[in-house]
Amino acid sequence: MRDRLVVLYRGNRPPAAARIESLADTVYATEEELPYLLPGADVLLAWVTITPAIREAWPDDPRKAPRWVHASSAGVDSFLFPALVDDPQVILTNARGVYEQPTAEYVLGLILALAKDFPGTWEHQRRREWRPRPSDAITGRTVLVWGTGPIGRAIARLLRAVGMRVSGAGRKSRIDDPDFGTVHGATTLRSALTEADYVVLAAPLTHDTRHMVDAPVLAAMKPGARLINVGRGGLVDEEALVDHLAAGRLAGAALDVFAREPLPAESPLWNMPGVMISPHTAGETTSEREALVEVFLDNFARHLEGRPLCNVVDKRRGYVVDVTRPA
Repeated sequence: MRDRLVVLYRGNRPPAAARIESLADTVYATEEELPYLLPGADVLLAWVTITPAIREAWPDDPRKAPRWVHASSAGVDSFLFPALVDDPQVILTNARGVYEQPTAEYVLGLILALAKDFPGTWEHQRRREWRPRPSDAITGRTVLVWGTGPIGRAIARLLRAVGMRVSGAGRKSRIDDPDFGTVHGATTLRSALTEADYVVLAAPLTHDTRHMVDAPVLAAMKPGARLINVGRGGLVDEEALVDHLAAGRLAGAALDVFAREPLPAESPLWNMPGVMISPHTAGETTSEREALVEVFLDNFARHLEGRPLCNVVDKRRGYVVDVTRPA
């Protein structure tokens, strides 16, 4: 008997639909249709991931809930509601492997744009103004990557390759990490913040990481440092960030994610000097959709063959645990 697969989509369905449909009895659901189509499904492919629709549509009867939910994203905070997390029969997987290198490239681009003031150059070009001026070097600058998962590691490797001095921040302190060298835990984090020219956020959003960058953390950062967030908007207390930027303690910020998305038009972040805003696109590429489908299809083949699934999320921690590396 074939599995019943529900695909949650918005606007455009996944590519390779015929390949997906060949594996299961496939039903496509919008967010509005999901409450009527999800009960009784065996598998949910969440092509849309930043949405309350899954939590709101989740069946009250655990017997009618899907046994496997696949998130077409790296972050899974929208899936960490009690009914899903507390049900040991529900497996949650994500799209680990798709976003690491594109996000690392994006972070390098942001650092270059901030250091070289590309936005200012483009504004002078728009005004037809010839204004030679020096820019910051990035070689030898210090970067603290907060989040030591696969995305954080890809960022660390790329920034090291261009001559930046990189360390990490994670749950536990350690030395001799293959990608970060030193990883700072709670006891050494503040000293690392005082030395970092750039603080890059690449952590998942969990109960423990929400607003991890608050007013005291921002105050501990090196004067003139820059903050880059490609993790989740909820990692940062945005009001405190606005205050510190307005006071001139930080030289700027590059923000790809926000507590509310789209970022409201009234947010002061839009017009703050030294702030670059992008619409949650750090990991997106022109080949992203095809890569996301391949991850799901590979896992579905494993599912049909009775083999262990890849990218299984530890629902209590909120991310995939790599047993070959410390968390």
